[in-house]
Amino acid sequence: MNQWFEISNADDLLSPALLFYPDRISANIDRMISIAGSAERLRPHTKTYKCREIIEMQLAQGIRKFKCATLAEAQLLAESGAADILIAYPMVGPAQTRLIELTEQYPQTKFAVLVDHEEQVAQWNQHEVAMSVYIDLDVGMHRTGIGIETAAELFQRVQQSNLTFRGWHVYDGHLRQIDVEERTEVAQAGTVGLDTLLEQTQTQSVEIVCGGSISFPIHARYPDRQLSPGTTLLWDYGYSRFTDLPFEMAACLFTRVISKPDQGLLCLDLGHKAVASETKGAPVFLTQIEDAEITNHSEEHMVIRTAQANQWNIGDVVYGYPWHICPTVALHQQAGVVTDHRLSSFWNIAARHRIYQ
Repeated sequence: MNQWFEISNADDLLSPALLFYPDRISANIDRMISIAGSAERLRPHTKTYKCREIIEMQLAQGIRKFKCATLAEAQLLAESGAADILIAYPMVGPAQTRLIELTEQYPQTKFAVLVDHEEQVAQWNQHEVAMSVYIDLDVGMHRTGIGIETAAELFQRVQQSNLTFRGWHVYDGHLRQIDVEERTEVAQAGTVGLDTLLEQTQTQSVEIVCGGSISFPIHARYPDRQLSPGTTLLWDYGYSRFTDLPFEMAACLFTRVISKPDQGLLCLDLGHKAVASETKGAPVFLTQIEDAEITNHSEEHMVIRTAQANQWNIGDVVYGYPWHICPTVALHQQAGVVTDHRLSSFWNIAARHRIYQ
């Protein structure tokens, strides 16, 4: 095998497929812990992999706290033995009731959820259970969260409710500066006022959960902050641009040439249903066909133009790095597990489903 992602028993695998490489995942966990300084400082996000086996790999390395975005992910974490779970997403309506049921179903696990608005606090206050909450701070993402300058008022509302305040949540997923010094400057500017907020609310000793995969090394410089990367475990082609970060790709896509519709064209079985296509650019980098240009992409097909078309035969296997691994994983029910260049087993993407009741 010439490249790390190639498998020798490709005839045993139908395409398209998602592949995981446990040795590389394990190495990424080690790098994540090294940057954090200890496993205790980490609260990794589960959204990227949604897979029990990868949760268990982290538990084996001493990571006990996790973050997630859905009830299905929270349930998988609890089933896997996670001690402390933060659902980093506002739970409203019947989702609040379902989360309370999870806390009763898994009493050995601590659960918490985000709030960023007084209406959420009022809704939680209608329940008899004293749910633990983190207040979500908007430091530039402008998606959820409350501004640091007005968060003290919401904190007082939480204190007057039956909720249990656990800490502050700071997510700066909007940071995309390639230059590490520029990225650091923007990340630090986003948390201006945080120290004042902690003093105003007398919460200097509570948990502060900070950062994503790109920014968590910056927050690691502050010893009072927990760190919540996620994509670090699998990495992807989009994040490979950040060359200051030491992580390596530990997942890829497996596809085949299914047709040669015209001169210079190849059709692969890598449609929208197999690779996340929310980006404006190409959703996958075909590392063996670097000049590939996508000319047509539909549900089950990807047509590419390449000067190398004559070098490829129908049935040939092609490997690709997804631009965004997180939503790509959610398109697959299972991932093939590759050990020593061989497909050895399959891991279920257990939390890709949604809980409806």
